[in-house]
Amino acid sequence: MRNRFIGILMMALAALPAWPEEFVFKHKTGDKFKTISTSSENVFVNGELLYSTRILNRMASEVVDERDGLAVHKAQFQLAEERQTEGTRHFQWTAEYDSVFSRDGSGNITVEDRYVMPTVRNVPIFPAVSLEPGDSWQAEGYEAHDMGPTFGFNELYRLPFTALYKFLGAREWRGRQYPAIEISYTLDDKSKFDRQAGLFPLRVQGESSQVVYWDSELGQPAGAEENFKLKFEMSDGNVYEFSGRAEAEIIESPEMDKNAIADDLKKELSSEGIDGADIRVVDEGVKISLENILFEPDTAILVPGEEKKLEKLAEILRKYPDRDIMVGGHTARSGGTENSRQQLSRERASAVASYLIERGIQTPDRVMSRGYGSQIPIADNGTEAGRKKNRRVEIIILEN
Repeated sequence: MRNRFIGILMMALAALPAWPEEFVFKHKTGDKFKTISTSSENVFVNGELLYSTRILNRMASEVVDERDGLAVHKAQFQLAEERQTEGTRHFQWTAEYDSVFSRDGSGNITVEDRYVMPTVRNVPIFPAVSLEPGDSWQAEGYEAHDMGPTFGFNELYRLPFTALYKFLGAREWRGRQYPAIEISYTLDDKSKFDRQAGLFPLRVQGESSQVVYWDSELGQPAGAEENFKLKFEMSDGNVYEFSGRAEAEIIESPEMDKNAIADDLKKELSSEGIDGADIRVVDEGVKISLENILFEPDTAILVPGEEKKLEKLAEILRKYPDRDIMVGGHTARSGGTENSRQQLSRERASAVASYLIERGIQTPDRVMSRGYGSQIPIADNGTEAGRKKNRRVEIIILEN
């Protein structure tokens, strides 16, 4: 529920400037940003803990235009979740959003109504004056929430707030000193939705307290940490509360030479005797499609002996420790419903992801799994040979 966009991160880090300083977002066409934010969250219903979860938000953004003091960003947000109740040790894909938004030098964001992300908008905002440690100011912002996944409510819900800012001076973050800005705000919004519209929030209350660490040379946040709480009083009488802590991580990985990695993978898979593997360069990175990873019928249990194939594959994937991994599961369109096929593909992808993590290809927070059901066939479902090809596992070495 609480998908945090807590700052655009950069890999290079700058030295601290002398005070006073004017904080300004600096953008130029062609700039690319790759960020990860994670939040650990507890979800309560009517005061009782429903579940605990971790949410991963991967964001890739490029400045595609500059005009009239605005930088236009084209971005993709990929969300994944790890719920303790499901027993997985990795993130499972939940949603993906494209967005186009513009930002001025002060931090004001302009985004069309059709875009869900980013969730928190106009934070941080800086005054057009030089600041010294101890200076404070305030500015308007808002949160935009997609109510559909949790409540089935299709309208984007905007929650306005007045953020209070204080320049803290130099603070250490991840072993380095940065200019740090403290930001806090509260939410208290009584719904203006049509009371005949079905389930909707009557009132939303919340609070956020965060610290943003600023890269003065690059004119970007280097990272952020946040504690948050959000409570929805719904029209059916239930009260939902989401509370936790979020932080941002810098992705430090070199530019990916997809073609070279694809060539290396073909040689490695051939030398390891892994047959039936198709290697392709895709937008997200390099995809390994495995058509011969076998499971017991209608289960996510590997057929005896299949672990040997995955062990060989894990040995190959361990050579790419700086890359995140996405495991996708696919089924054939035969038997059951699409919902059951979707669930089966999700469970199979999760089983393979868990096995690879156990073999040390990557830490759990760098691996995601996703089930596609039978929605993306690569062969004719009318033949057994075609169905065999469609029952596949795909592993993407991501360009982070």
